[in-house]
Amino acid sequence: QVQLVESGGGLVQAGGSLRLSCAAPVRTFSDYVVAWFRQTPGKEREFLAAIRRNTYYADSVKGRFTISRDNAKNTVYLQMNSLKPEDTAVYYCAAERTWDTSRYYNANWYDYWGQGTQVTVSS
Repeated sequence: QVQLVESGGGLVQAGGSLRLSCAAPVRTFSDYVVAWFRQTPGKEREFLAAIRRNTYYADSVKGRFTISRDNAKNTVYLQMNSLKPEDTAVYYCAAERTWDTSRYYNANWYDYWGQGTQVTVSS
């Protein structure tokens, strides 16, 4: 079992930035594909970005969000810039030990999830 711990959410004004962190006390965390999703009430979880050896982004956040990882700290980050009110959601990180280029954007594929962190962008 892999426990993912998210942090970094909060309230920010439109145009501002936040950096989310996803940490896991797993020695081999660098081997996992880690992704960020977000969810608003009544909607399915939306894929944002994933990282393994390469990075992958949803079109909706490309150019504004950046996913990165620090393997020495077993942590994956999501840097979010130029935030908009429609970015308001609960943000989740997810991890998966295997790799599949056709499934990394599918929330159902991931075995491990964090507890979620609220991001609120005010207008």
